[in-house]
Amino acid sequence: MEERTRKRIIFWFWFIIITPIVLVFGLLASVWFFAEIPSFEELEHPNNNLATQIISSDGVVISTFHIENRTYVSYNDISPNVIHAAISTEDVRFYRHCGIDFKGLGRVFFKTLLMRDSSQGGGSTITQQLAKTLYPRVETTSKNPFVKAGTMIWIKLKEWITAVKLERNYTKDEIVAMYLNSIFFGSSAYGIKSASETFFSKTPAELNVQEAAMLVGMVNKPTRYNPVLHYDLAMSRRNFVLGQMEKAGFLSEEQKAEAQATPIELRYHVQDHNAGLAPYFRDMIRREMNASEPKRSNYLFEEEYVADTIRWANDALYGWLTKYRKANGEKYNLDRDGLRIYVTIDSRLQRYAEEAVAEHLSKGLQPMFNRELKSRRRPPFPNTMENSTYNTLMGQARKWSDRYRTQRKAGVPEQEILKQFSVKTPMRVFSWNEKGYVDTLMTPDDSIKYYKSILRAAFMAIEPGTGHVKAYVGGPNYRYFKYDNVRQGKRQVGSTIKPFLYTLAMQEGMTPCDRVVNMPQTFIVGDETWTPRSTDRDEWIGKTVTLKWGLTHSSNNISAYLMRQFGPSAMVKMMRKMGIKSHVDEVYSLCAGSADLPICEMVAAFNTFPSKGVFSEPMFITRIEDADGNLITDFAGKKTEAISANTAYLMVNLMQGVVNQGTGSRLRTRFGLKGDMAGKTGTTNDNSDGWFIGYTPKITAGVWVGGEDRMVHFKELAQGSGSATALPIWGIFMKKCLADPTLGYSEYDRFEAPGGLTLDLSCTGGDIETEEEQEVEPAAEEEGFFD
Repeated sequence: MEERTRKRIIFWFWFIIITPIVLVFGLLASVWFFAEIPSFEELEHPNNNLATQIISSDGVVISTFHIENRTYVSYNDISPNVIHAAISTEDVRFYRHCGIDFKGLGRVFFKTLLMRDSSQGGGSTITQQLAKTLYPRVETTSKNPFVKAGTMIWIKLKEWITAVKLERNYTKDEIVAMYLNSIFFGSSAYGIKSASETFFSKTPAELNVQEAAMLVGMVNKPTRYNPVLHYDLAMSRRNFVLGQMEKAGFLSEEQKAEAQATPIELRYHVQDHNAGLAPYFRDMIRREMNASEPKRSNYLFEEEYVADTIRWANDALYGWLTKYRKANGEKYNLDRDGLRIYVTIDSRLQRYAEEAVAEHLSKGLQPMFNRELKSRRRPPFPNTMENSTYNTLMGQARKWSDRYRTQRKAGVPEQEILKQFSVKTPMRVFSWNEKGYVDTLMTPDDSIKYYKSILRAAFMAIEPGTGHVKAYVGGPNYRYFKYDNVRQGKRQVGSTIKPFLYTLAMQEGMTPCDRVVNMPQTFIVGDETWTPRSTDRDEWIGKTVTLKWGLTHSSNNISAYLMRQFGPSAMVKMMRKMGIKSHVDEVYSLCAGSADLPICEMVAAFNTFPSKGVFSEPMFITRIEDADGNLITDFAGKKTEAISANTAYLMVNLMQGVVNQGTGSRLRTRFGLKGDMAGKTGTTNDNSDGWFIGYTPKITAGVWVGGEDRMVHFKELAQGSGSATALPIWGIFMKKCLADPTLGYSEYDRFEAPGGLTLDLSCTGGDIETEEEQEVEPAAEEEGFFD
C-alpha cells in the first residue's frame, strides 16, 4: 500500500470518528450558550402543576385541589421496591453515568436503528426522562422533514444539557425521587404518591415488590398497562419488570417467581373532585377562598350584606385568594401551587358522618319513600298538588337543566328543546346501589321527577369550646347532587327554633321547673288574630306544667306563652347573639319555627350550650402553607360570650329532657345510646323538613332531611317527622363515634354545672302525672309549624 493511500485511509478514519464527536460537542456548546436552558432556580422550582393538599386535623390528606393530581414525596418516603423497579426497567446503569448513557445510546444506534430490534428499548436515562417531564417538548408545526429532524435534535441536545445540570446539582437519590414524582401513571394520577393512593390506597413507602413493579410497568403506556382496563396486559408487563429486577440483582430467582405468581390486588379509587372524603366541604372551601368582596346589589336582605361585609374585613378565609399574594405579587392558584391547607375536619368523624347519611337514606328512608310514591298519581308530588303548581315546578326544572341551557346557548329554538323532554333517552342516573348509579332509558321529564324523588340531607358536626367543624356532609352524593345543603340551603327550622325562646326565658330569670298553664295563646296581628295550632293531647290542655315539660314535648302552647312574655324582637336579638346571621322576620309565628335558616348557623348556635354560653364562629381551616412548608396564614377562632354559663347549663338540662323522655327519646330506645346528651327535633308543615340537632359534652351535630322541593315529602307524620327522618342519622353517627376509642368520646362524659348553681332541676311533682306512666310515640309528639 502506498504511503499516500495509507495516509488517506488514516485521515478518513479519524475524520469519520472525530467529526461526529466535534459536531455533537459543537452543537452542545451552541445549545448551551444560545438556547433557553433552565436555570438553577428553575430546576429548583419547575413549572409543574402541584396539587393543593387538604390535610385533616388527624393528619390525613383527605383530598386535593388539582389540575394534575400530583404531590411530591421525598426519597426516604418511597419504598426501595419502587426505586429498584424503576432503575431495573428504565435505566439499569443509573448510578454509573453522569446523566447521559453513551453505552445505551450505542446500543440504540446499532441494535434498534440498524438492526431494527425494538425490544432493546430507548436510550434515555432516568435523568433525561426527568428533564423531558419537567420541561415538555414543544412540537414543531413544520411539515418539512429536515426542519422537524433539526428541531428534534435541538430539543434532544437541550434535554442532554438539562440532564447534565441536574446531575451536577442533585444527588442520584434526589433525581430518582424527582422522576418518580413527575411521571404520569394514568387514572388522573401524577407522581408516585397519587398513583399508590389511586391503585392501592397506600403510601409510596408501603408498596410491596409486585405493586411497585406494576406501577413502574405502567409508565411506558399508562392506558395499555392499566390493570383496571387491561388486567392481562398489566400482569404481563408487571412480570416483565420483575424479570428486569431479577436481572439487575434486586431479586433472587425465587423472589421473582413468587412475585410473578401473585395476582394483582387493587384498591382502585380515582382521586377526582367528585371522589374522596368531604367533597361538599372541599367545594365550600374553594368557594370561600375564591369569594369576591360583597356588593349590596347581590343581597336581598340588608343584614345579610352587613354580615358578609364584616366577615370580609375580619375573616381571612373569606376571599383568601384575593387578599393574599405570592412574594412576586401573583395570585395563588389552588390547582397549581401545591398549597397545604390544614382543616379542622377529622377524617374519622367525616367518614362516620358520610356513612350515617348513606346508611339511613339508602337502607331505611328512601326505600320507604319509594313505596309511598307508588300510590301517587304524579310521583314524587302529592295527589293534592294543583296542575298549575305542577306545571310551574316542571317548567322551572326543564329550564334549569343542562340540556336546556346548553342548547339555548347554541341557538336551538325553545320549542324544539322542550319536545326532547318527552323522548326516551339512554342515561346514567344516581342510585343507592353498590355502583352508585344505574344505566337506564327514560325521558328527561322522568329523570327530573326521579331526581326530585331522591331525599336530600345535610349534616354538620362542630366541637364545643373551639368551634372547629369536624364533619360536613352537604347532600347524599356529590357527584350527582352538587348543591350544598349545609351552607347554601335554607329551610324552615320548625321546633328546633324553640330553644332560642327558652334560652331567652332562662336568661331573664326563669328556670326549667317554673310552672305555667298549658293553654292555647292567641295573638293580634294587624286586623286579624293568630293562634298557633296545639299539638298537645286534649287531656293535657288546662293542666299546669313545667317549662321542661313544654320543651320535652315540643308544646306549641308553651312556646306561644313564652313568646307572649318576651316578644319576637327579644327572641331575634337572642338568636343574633348566638350566631344566627340570616334574615329573620320579627313575627309571633317565629315561636313555631317559621324562619328559613341554614343548618351551619343552627348547629353553631346550639354549640353555645355545651360551650358554657360562649359562641364560637365555625372554624374550617387552622393554617395554610406553601409547597415548601412555609406558613402563609394562621387562623384563630373568634369567640363571644352569648349567654351566661348558668343559662347555658339550664338549657342543657331542658334539652336533656327531650332526649330522655321526649321527641328525641329514640336515641335511647332505638339506638341504645347512653351518657349525657341533649337535643331538639323539628318538623315543618306537611313534613317537608325534618331536623335534629343534638350535643354531648364533646361534640355538637345537626341533621336536616327533606326533598329538593318542599312539595316532596312523606304524607304521614310518623314517617316524615324530624325524629323519624333526621334523628336516626345523628344516632348512627354517634354510635360509630362512641365505638371508636381513638376519638376519646365516652358515655361517661358529663355536662358540668357551673360553680354556685344550687337550683333543684328535678322538677318533681309539677308535671302531668300520667306522663311518666304512659309511653308516647315520639314522632306523634312533634309538630313544628303552624296553620
